[in-house]
Amino acid sequence: VQLVESGGGSAQPGGSLKLSCEASGFAFDMYTMTWFRQVPGKALEWVSSISYTGMNKDYADSVKGRFTISRDNTKKTRFLEMNSLKPEDTAVYICAKKEQAYYYSNYDEPSVYKIRGHGIQVTVSS
Repeated sequence: VQLVESGGGSAQPGGSLKLSCEASGFAFDMYTMTWFRQVPGKALEWVSSISYTGMNKDYADSVKGRFTISRDNTKKTRFLEMNSLKPEDTAVYICAKKEQAYYYSNYDEPSVYKIRGHGIQVTVSS
């Protein structure tokens, strides 16, 4: 089982970046997928989740209206489109697979995600 993030990098405030997370080794279309982010010295922060069908999507208040999560089950890839970036969005972004198939509940709790990617750096500065 593997999750590999890509698409990170640097952007100016107000700019955009699009993250991808490619999955392998499991039935991608059975699981809720989630993005977390982490700043050194701080706790893991939940960012956004998408249900296995893609019908349910949720966002942290800090990113609502600016970030969009999506998934392509045929390509086993999930995306996070980030617009109107702010310096406080600077973090390592980590994609994760929910432990239990199909269920969407508790999507924002890190404890229900055992499989995570290594993370990718996003830096927003002028």
